[in-house]
Amino acid sequence: MTERKKLSLNRPASTEGGDAPTHRKPPVRGSGTAPRKRMTAAEAAQAREEAAARAAAAPPYRPGPDDRAERGPRRDAPRHDDRRPAPQRGEDRRAAPYGDPRQREGRREPRAAAGRREDPRTGGRADRRDEPRGDRRDDRRAPSRDDFRATPRPAQPPHTERPTPDDGRMRLSKLMSERGLASRREADEWIEQGWVRVNGEVVDELGTRVLPDVEITIDPLARTQQAERVTILLHKPIGYVSGQAEDGHEPAVILIRPENRWKEDRQGLQLTRGHLRHLAPAGRLDIDSTGLLVLTQDGRIARQLIGEDSGVEKEYLVRVQAVDAPDAENVSAVVPPEVIEQLRFGLELDGRQLKPAQVSWQNEQQLRFVLREGRKRQIRRMCELVGLRVVGLKRVRMGRITLGKLPVGEWRFLRADERF
Repeated sequence: MTERKKLSLNRPASTEGGDAPTHRKPPVRGSGTAPRKRMTAAEAAQAREEAAARAAAAPPYRPGPDDRAERGPRRDAPRHDDRRPAPQRGEDRRAAPYGDPRQREGRREPRAAAGRREDPRTGGRADRRDEPRGDRRDDRRAPSRDDFRATPRPAQPPHTERPTPDDGRMRLSKLMSERGLASRREADEWIEQGWVRVNGEVVDELGTRVLPDVEITIDPLARTQQAERVTILLHKPIGYVSGQAEDGHEPAVILIRPENRWKEDRQGLQLTRGHLRHLAPAGRLDIDSTGLLVLTQDGRIARQLIGEDSGVEKEYLVRVQAVDAPDAENVSAVVPPEVIEQLRFGLELDGRQLKPAQVSWQNEQQLRFVLREGRKRQIRRMCELVGLRVVGLKRVRMGRITLGKLPVGEWRFLRADERF
């Protein structure tokens, strides 16, 4: 048996006798593969009659104004009788364009503007759409810079600063700071709290100006709050900055921890988080210097140590090298006495004369400086001016407070009986 006959044997036979076998699979319900039902001749004739009835009942077609068949010819479109002859030799080809209305005879005149609503955009003139194109091209002009120039603003009265009274009055907070009662920030806080009396009257308004000879009374509550503010003495190591962190270096205030407190500290206070708030350095030390660093919350102490009129002495031990003889072991022998005299008085920094300083040899390589002012890197810059290089700097005293035996990296509280 051939292969074709084998395949025919596998086809399903019809279950009804006498019918030819079918090879189509039965459609699956819902699959969309069922055969389409064909219309009979009667159904097709009925559908044609219904379509004809709907067409007869529809309204007749009426072309509207937008229909192209009803539009008139374009106003400026050239007609067959408007065509110009070809230009002759020597004639300017840039003459009036093809179909220019000015070349026509009996052209339509523009409609009158009378009886039409004036358009504010055209300045009350007739609608420019009624003008021929040629006329519109004649009165065109390029915009000038004046067309885009903004309307100038009205002149403003000149600014005048608030006049300061010349009766000798001054701000109350400044007067309190000058008398040493409080710092300006503390004075403003006390004034807002109503803790300040001037000649017996409470002053609670910031910016109040008073005469320099008034009587100022402070409420005991302010004194109690001021007494709670602490001052900390730290032996700053090299590698820490005095103020805020900068250039990846940590501030010295992070050393104020209970584990770094000096064991011989006699103050009975316990370190709290409140003691670290508003704790600011009073007299900075650069990152390469070590020694006594004062951190305080008390504005009076800060003003006493670093105020403009401060006269508190700061003592330093400075190890130096001679620039001309860097290998000399006895630096004091190679440095002439005139250099020491210049360090004591006669130098200028940033165009300002320095105050007199006490400078003397502590040993063969170390100088002792006592200053009454604090410029930025003052001692290092002073030594550079006279041919010396600073290789080590340590602050050992501020006023009457000395570094003493305080170890490097440790701190202690300023006692109540200590004064700068």
